[in-house]
Amino acid sequence: MAAPKPDLAIYGQLPTIETVEISPDGTRLAIVASSGDQRILTVRQIGGGVISGMNIGAAKLRGVEWAGPDHLLLVGSQTTIVPGVQGPKQEYFMVSDFDVATGKQAPLLNDQASAMNIIVGWPMPRIIDGQAVAILEGVRFVDNRGQVTLYRTLMSTRASKIHDLAGEPNTNGWLVNAAGEAVAQSLYDQKRGVWYLKTKTRGAWRQIDEAVTPMGSYGLAGFGRDGKSILVWRTDDKDESILREYQMDGTHQDLAQGMDQTALIHDPVTLALLGGYKLDGDDLRYTFFDATAQKTWDAVRKPFGADYVSLASWSHDRRKVVVRADSQTEGPGYFLVNLDTKRADFLGPVYKGVDASTVSPVRSIKYKAADGLEISGYLTLPKGRDPKNLPLIVLPHGGPQGRDTPAFDWWSQALASRGYAVLQPNFRGSEGFGWNFIKAGFGEWGKKMQTDLSDGVRDLARQGIVDPKRVCIMGASYGGYAALAGATLDKGVYRCAVSVAGPSDLQAMLATDRELHNGERSSAQRYWMRFMGANGLRDPDLATLSPARQAAKIDIPVLLIHGKDDTVVRYDQSQTMASAMKRAGKPVEFVTLDGEDHWLSRGATRQKMLNAAVAFVEKHNPPE
Repeated sequence: MAAPKPDLAIYGQLPTIETVEISPDGTRLAIVASSGDQRILTVRQIGGGVISGMNIGAAKLRGVEWAGPDHLLLVGSQTTIVPGVQGPKQEYFMVSDFDVATGKQAPLLNDQASAMNIIVGWPMPRIIDGQAVAILEGVRFVDNRGQVTLYRTLMSTRASKIHDLAGEPNTNGWLVNAAGEAVAQSLYDQKRGVWYLKTKTRGAWRQIDEAVTPMGSYGLAGFGRDGKSILVWRTDDKDESILREYQMDGTHQDLAQGMDQTALIHDPVTLALLGGYKLDGDDLRYTFFDATAQKTWDAVRKPFGADYVSLASWSHDRRKVVVRADSQTEGPGYFLVNLDTKRADFLGPVYKGVDASTVSPVRSIKYKAADGLEISGYLTLPKGRDPKNLPLIVLPHGGPQGRDTPAFDWWSQALASRGYAVLQPNFRGSEGFGWNFIKAGFGEWGKKMQTDLSDGVRDLARQGIVDPKRVCIMGASYGGYAALAGATLDKGVYRCAVSVAGPSDLQAMLATDRELHNGERSSAQRYWMRFMGANGLRDPDLATLSPARQAAKIDIPVLLIHGKDDTVVRYDQSQTMASAMKRAGKPVEFVTLDGEDHWLSRGATRQKMLNAAVAFVEKHNPPE
């Protein structure tokens, strides 16, 4: 008799522990937990009990940052239309202060009459003259036009004031040193596709570099190795991504290749660049410039053996470190590592109910695409089943310039718990495998990026692991597009398709982006068109690659799922697909997630998505 299947809710729930941040002095932990749609903040004394906390409720909390030992900056977002601001709903980010001593929370920037109470960059906490302050990138209206402006908030009073007036309409980022001084700003002209770098010396701002970058692939990445130089991620003459250190006078030096600009580590006090991390194959490798710092991390990492270990937060002296460790057999959890006592204490699981009995095994795999390009990915196998002639779900990632990793994946584990093998290919265009691999995806949207998926199916079938007649495709965002393309452009491979927030009409998607930029072509449009291989909105290839324009070709069941508050891929993309299928006389199921955004941020709607998707594939591609 088959063992009972785990409850789907343990996979579809929001993380039981979403984040753990250790205080600068290493004495307290701020823990954000969730239960259903409710998020709870708890501040605990290390080695002691609860000091403070609050019920955050159903607010979409995006992150927590300590501002000194007694204040927490809570960053949240809201999908809304702002009165007086033209255009559709947008996802706006806001910041509030939680005072640990009083247990009271209050929004910041509400005292600025000429500004919105939103932020457009991550808060920058600093200690200035012994007082905790937060430097915030806000939006101030000048001549009825929004302009990025730096604000300084004193945490003890929550009073804000303008910190620097040098922002321009094209300013898109600031760098503030440890003393709280604005020393650099990045600017980008969307229309012309030109990036500029300005630095402040002797009280005056001056431009020290500029570059033509249609994709907007330049930006500030913090301070350099000395804590004073300006670190910029940009592309070189070969269009490859690099990190460049600028001195204030404009002289510069390129760092060694291989440092991922989204994975840098800076000293929490001096702000100097310490190192970075990247996936080397399936290993998450942390590399530090300083041998002592490297030795410290190696000591932190050692107790966890083969687990996938990532740095969550650390004290200013770096002697107490919070890590997330993803075990291949027991799932992910948070730990507090104390290098002085040489202890690693378990803080709790990321997902309550996920343990050795509910985690399915994951294999790293490689196979050749039809043109010989090597594709890597991950194959999750249903626990307790012989890996022969299994039903398969192909689960491509979003982006498309994202990637899947060996870390615990709640969606693939949920599908495997029902008896399916799950294939997650890092198709061409995925990041993390070098610039040439990304470049191999240019012009291959819906083409070789799509057949890379079905080539993986054929490879698994050749090995006898899966039954090629029992395969469905499912995904979100670009993965949702790939699911629809599997039903229209790469026919004969799949028995059913599930698209979650997938674009269906590429011309309409690009037109919406142009509308958001006042009719101008943006870096985002140029980015999409490079992957699509399109020369403009009227390029006929856009219709050829759009599943909604090819709906008449569909001969398999299709499920559409979409959040009404999606600001990345608009809800009307799934409406368009549903209408096109109905006009073509094709049956379609459509599930609306009220109040949900692009990232499945709410517990109830995330569960609703998972339940609907699993019920659909179980009906049209039974696992037994």
